[in-house]
Amino acid sequence: MAKITRITTQKKQKNRYNIFLDRGQGEAYGFSVDEDILIKYRLQKSLELEESTIEALIQKDTIHKTYTQTINFLSYRMRSEKEIRDYLFKHEVDEEHIDEIVQRLYREKLLDDLEFAVALVRTRIQTSSKGPLLVKKELIEKGVDAPKIDEALEHYSFDAQLEKAVKLAEKKLKSTSKKSHREQIQTIQQNLMQKGFYGDVVKEAVSQLPEEEGDQEWEAVVFQGEKLLRKFERKTEGYELKQKLKSGLYRKGFPIDLIDRFIEEYLVDEG
Repeated sequence: MAKITRITTQKKQKNRYNIFLDRGQGEAYGFSVDEDILIKYRLQKSLELEESTIEALIQKDTIHKTYTQTINFLSYRMRSEKEIRDYLFKHEVDEEHIDEIVQRLYREKLLDDLEFAVALVRTRIQTSSKGPLLVKKELIEKGVDAPKIDEALEHYSFDAQLEKAVKLAEKKLKSTSKKSHREQIQTIQQNLMQKGFYGDVVKEAVSQLPEEEGDQEWEAVVFQGEKLLRKFERKTEGYELKQKLKSGLYRKGFPIDLIDRFIEEYLVDEG
């Protein structure tokens, strides 16, 4: 049995208190608790405590401190249950204490994987170029279960996907102006798929792109053709050079008539 002889406020943490005990050998520091624990268990001078009670109070205080730290972790942004569990595990919290803290967070409406998933989907729509498949992958990695993910992704409408996909496609179209129109479309399709858009959205986004312009396609043929010409003209000539140019430009998606025009205008046939 131990008797509380004195309770003092900690200097650096005004909401924490040091409890001094006398176990029959004079006063000595016993343990410290948060203000909530102090009030809840009515700790006061002259109160007698059994050793088992002291151990229980220390454990309760440990959980309370960890809970407070977890609240701080949550204050920066919403978290999934898995993120909370990973955070507590990283800080070497006992598994049974982790369960207790997680359940308390649910009871106090501070943890909700569906709300978390919906918030993340909306944030990604507003601030990123991610399509729904990449957002889904992110939610899976954060431990959200499939039904909640599906429900959250309902907030990523077809129209919102299409609007984002079209903007990305138009931007990619400008940056690939030196490629053939066919290769531009292939690049755009691949890019949109990599960003997590569904096939029907990709197809619709591509269909809304402007048609190829003759002048722009010719400029692209000249640009790519001259690159190939510089590459091959030192190693070959005549018919073989012509065939290499034809083959190279065809693989890049240019139409035969423009390829023939380029060869006619830019290749000096020495054969």
